[in-house]
Amino acid sequence: MPPYQRKTPEEILASISRLHKGRLKIIIGSVAGSGKTYHLLQEGQLLKQQGIDVVICALTSATRTDRNLPELVSELEHVPSIRWQRDDKEQQDLPLETLLARNPEVVLVDGLAHRNRMCARFKTRLEDIQYLLEHGISIITTINVYELEGEDGVIFKMTGIRAEETVPADTLEWADEVRLIDVSPETMLSRMEEGLLGSSLHPAMRLRGNLAVLREVALCLMAEGVHETLEKHREALGLSGPSGAAERIVVSTQYHFNGSLYVRRGQQIAKRLHGELAVVTFLLPGRSLPQEQQTIKRSMQKLVAKVGGEFEELSLAHARKLPAALVEYATRHHATRIVMGHSKKKAWQERWQGSIVNQVLRKIRNIDVFVMTDRAEHEGERILPVKSRLGGQEALFHRLNSREMEEQAQRMRRGTFKIYIGAAPGVGKTYKMLQEGNILQRKGVDVVIGWLETHGRKETAEQVGDLTIVPRAAIPYGAVQLEEMDTAALIARRPEVVLVDELAHTNVPGSSLKKRYEDILLLLENGISVISTVNVQHVESLNDAVEQLTGVRVRETVPDAILQMASGIELIDVTPQMLAQRMRDGKIYKLEKVEQALGSFFKIGNLIALRELALREIADDVDERLESWKRGPSLRGPWRKREVIFVCVDLGDQAERLIRRGFRIAHRLKAEWHVHYVHSSKTQQTEAQQKRLHALRQLCERLGGQLAVSVADKRKEISGILLQKMNALQATQLIIGQSRRPPWQMLVRKTIVHDLLRSARHLDMLIVAKWETEPVPPILGTSPVEDV
Repeated sequence: MPPYQRKTPEEILASISRLHKGRLKIIIGSVAGSGKTYHLLQEGQLLKQQGIDVVICALTSATRTDRNLPELVSELEHVPSIRWQRDDKEQQDLPLETLLARNPEVVLVDGLAHRNRMCARFKTRLEDIQYLLEHGISIITTINVYELEGEDGVIFKMTGIRAEETVPADTLEWADEVRLIDVSPETMLSRMEEGLLGSSLHPAMRLRGNLAVLREVALCLMAEGVHETLEKHREALGLSGPSGAAERIVVSTQYHFNGSLYVRRGQQIAKRLHGELAVVTFLLPGRSLPQEQQTIKRSMQKLVAKVGGEFEELSLAHARKLPAALVEYATRHHATRIVMGHSKKKAWQERWQGSIVNQVLRKIRNIDVFVMTDRAEHEGERILPVKSRLGGQEALFHRLNSREMEEQAQRMRRGTFKIYIGAAPGVGKTYKMLQEGNILQRKGVDVVIGWLETHGRKETAEQVGDLTIVPRAAIPYGAVQLEEMDTAALIARRPEVVLVDELAHTNVPGSSLKKRYEDILLLLENGISVISTVNVQHVESLNDAVEQLTGVRVRETVPDAILQMASGIELIDVTPQMLAQRMRDGKIYKLEKVEQALGSFFKIGNLIALRELALREIADDVDERLESWKRGPSLRGPWRKREVIFVCVDLGDQAERLIRRGFRIAHRLKAEWHVHYVHSSKTQQTEAQQKRLHALRQLCERLGGQLAVSVADKRKEISGILLQKMNALQATQLIIGQSRRPPWQMLVRKTIVHDLLRSARHLDMLIVAKWETEPVPPILGTSPVEDV
């Protein structure tokens, strides 16, 4: 609702009625034993410390999952539940009248998907909770992802796991807050081995592949919910266009025999990127479709419905209006990418009439354009590829040579690497890292702290417990002494595990290594395991996305390869409301910096967007590991055929964005990727240009690629050289930036993009939009954003 629009009487009454209702918070996990009850009780403890009247009831797993739970339970008031038997298992129902008579502010209750006894007032616990909410009692409860209708069928098909009871699919939507407890399959398997989860687990839950499927479903489900929240928030602020946190693919097609190829390619891209799909076709009014096109239309509608997309048929006043109508549709639907076909016109026809692709590129803003080649005549239906791996019988019986044997031995000697990742500072990564360190120490593991930053947070400092802190190394810098992690002392001490905070940190001048992740690699090579922490905005390939979302260019980054080599990554999920409250309470930064932080990087919109980005990134990581394990089906589906990505860059400010985009696409496609720059020999490179080229080369190397450079005698030869290079590499997809020229100049003088659209029709082309920052409405009252 616009900020100054007067509310209607009905809206006022609805707002007043909401004041009397309790709040509902749902803690969701991927599987039983993931720690939902522990976090439920922890939140209850925090509320009690704030003076909130909290009680617990029907905590069915309090004695099963964690040795710390009985202590947490004993510190909170317990309202006895109604106990009864079903199939020789004890069940607990909520005593509604007792709870109403007690009238606490908050009730903590396990098992949202519970079904009540036959004689109960309501059939389900969900109805009990709705009843308590109507009487002004707030509820914090728990649920597993496979207990949600809609998700249960998908999960059963992929894993064989079926919930005893479920709740309606929209249950999460009407909760005030939903928080995910993310746990890696490795952690869950470890808990099972220690007997912490009992013996009643479904056998299918003991398989790592199934645990990964459950985890990815939970992450994707949460990301979708957070995305909806972000869209509503942006709408309320009057912001339009894609947020940049999620992908939405729009396929433009006609009722033609190759239309299904465009739909399937769009669906494969959307599925691979965990995005949404919309298909649109435009018709001229007053024209009836021939029988053949009617048949194609019905088939296309069935296909779109089958792949879970949206389909729209729109009327068009004139054929020349199609580019403008397509751009308007994509903008209105917050698209991040348009998928369409190459122009079928000849060169003279394009000069005389123009092409739809070129006109779309002139009109589009902040939306990428993917121009798809039609290879159906030669290769059949286009399917996205996968990098070939050694498999089958040859993998089983292949004899290792001496080099392969040494590589295997090196991997065995390496330490184990685990990372806790969060959407923003203050979510609790360091707290969780220290907590795990103490648990390992109690099990007899030799754990030390290599580097710790508490930022003055009392709760974090208290988690150090009995852990040994290895003294920092003093490094002289001018007239002062700076401190850094003493990697040499850690190697000499040889603990089994080192806890290292702030993975993305840049070491102080004078250190033997430039980045902290290089110190960690050295520890791992010496057989020492490491547990570390990082925020999602520090992931190198997400640098542009974070700037697009928040307006902040993050300076310290970690190469994606460092995260990929970790044996486990766990997300610490915290709702933006909880994080903002921690900020106001002075638990993240000092109180004098709170207002500045809440007005810049910690704006609610930024926190929602970063949370979605983190959820999607971890979901993508889980799917990558699923594919490599070959223990179960990937949620993104199989990939076939070899793909080679070719990225064209200049020395402009969009080059980093193109390199990172090329890396992320190649990583998802399991593809080769190449970056190429063509320099005109007519101009001598300045010192600034040489430094720029060096910086781009370093970025490619950090992402695991290389930048090749060619020289052209004339500017008009650049597109020909690029075409020659990509053909030599047998490239299948070209990535290039949108022209920076004004539209009127493009009418007079062709760009390299135009040249390649005509000469490289045998390739798919992704034309990446140059991001234009939207003006923020003045009602926000934001302060200038500082670099992080």
